[in-house]
Amino acid sequence: MANKKGQRRSFGSVRQLKSGRWQVRYRDPETGQLRPAETTYATKSDAQVALTHIEADITRGQWSDPDAGAVNFAEYATAWLRDRKLADRTRERSESVMRLHILPTFGAGTMADVTTARVRSWRGKLLTAGIGEPTVVKAYQLLRALMNTAVDDELIRRNPCRIKGADRYEVPERPVLSVAEVFAVADAIASRYRLLVLLAAFTTLRFGELAALRRRDIDLEGQTVSVRRSQAELQNGRLFDKAPKSAAGVRAISFPAELLDDVTGHLEQFAAPSRDGHVFVGPQGGQLRRSNFRDDWVAARKAAGVTSELHFHDLRHTGNTLASTAGASTRELMTRMGHSSSRAALIYQHMTSDRDRAIADRLGAMIRGGGGAAAGSARARPEQR
Repeated sequence: MANKKGQRRSFGSVRQLKSGRWQVRYRDPETGQLRPAETTYATKSDAQVALTHIEADITRGQWSDPDAGAVNFAEYATAWLRDRKLADRTRERSESVMRLHILPTFGAGTMADVTTARVRSWRGKLLTAGIGEPTVVKAYQLLRALMNTAVDDELIRRNPCRIKGADRYEVPERPVLSVAEVFAVADAIASRYRLLVLLAAFTTLRFGELAALRRRDIDLEGQTVSVRRSQAELQNGRLFDKAPKSAAGVRAISFPAELLDDVTGHLEQFAAPSRDGHVFVGPQGGQLRRSNFRDDWVAARKAAGVTSELHFHDLRHTGNTLASTAGASTRELMTRMGHSSSRAALIYQHMTSDRDRAIADRLGAMIRGGGGAAAGSARARPEQR
């Protein structure tokens, strides 16, 4: 736009302050009010360059209010977490991670104070302090989600959580038991928990899914276990049932016919009464808890002579590996595991040397059956000229 002298009206202005530094002023594109830039400059040329950048950002629609990021981090994070739709246990874990690992570093500052350099330093200090890598990954993921919302709210221009690989970690290889070892643990544990071990290994149900099973979930005729819910426990000790994480989590899993006697015997001797009674209960008839089960698990693991590194959840890993070795497809593994994504199922699709040998042997049988040449005959055949 031209002024009365026919010259283009300049955008904003620069002026020298009494301190000798130079200040940039321009019209706020949202309010129309004259405002200073958030910093001052040592030279007039520096100030003019900064003014040019501000004008370009406004022209491209990329300008954001420098004061927007001045929102207190702790207040914003608390409100953000409060307004998220989360399951009770997930909310409790997220609040704990926020309180213990994020707010101590960033809580007193503003949203704009969270830079990539500070995030990198924060993450490094957590790992150095001995915080477990899964917890550090969870904290980073939570912070990244929070800052994504801050970008959407136009409090910051760019998410500072841009550390490659910080949102995941390599899960160490877990122990895999043989079938004989599974039964050794089952034989060594208290009788009321024998079926718990066997179903964990041969149906790959999680502890929470097993603890939530009711009598009506067991179909003796069809030899299936139906998963409809999973038990969760809050830090205050309250137990509750929750829906599976996805629709794929609701499923019916077949158990081997060889376990039918164990299932029937357990229902007759240990399960709570009525169709809605829990399949697995504690010695006093109360709901099964991880904390109450742990001592029995450790004792059985030791008595069976298996590795002390074995967690109860590793029975699920064992079962998935056995199912894959038995020929389960990726889709079949996904169904048994209750996953809607193939990512986890593919972990168990790696071939063992025994299974690879079996495949090669079957291919050899196909060659022989199809009239293919015997091994070495190509080398023995005279060269044709």
